[in-house]
Amino acid sequence: MMPLLQGEVPHKSFIAGPADTCACNECRFMKMNTIEKLRDCLRDMSPQIELPEAIRLQAYAPIKRMLEWSK
Repeated sequence: MMPLLQGEVPHKSFIAGPADTCACNECRFMKMNTIEKLRDCLRDMSPQIELPEAIRLQAYAPIKRMLEWSK
């Protein structure tokens, strides 16, 4: 996948994410998440992450593109 992306946007730097060796169930940070914490977060809508509008718009563009590609 990386060579394909690198060919499409050669001026960007790509950092590979976890591959087959990734085990989220062994990650100490992932183990901090619980179903109760998720429930409380959705119920209380907190914590909230606040970003300047300019950064939010920059972040939204690639997320939107990724979701469009996944259709």
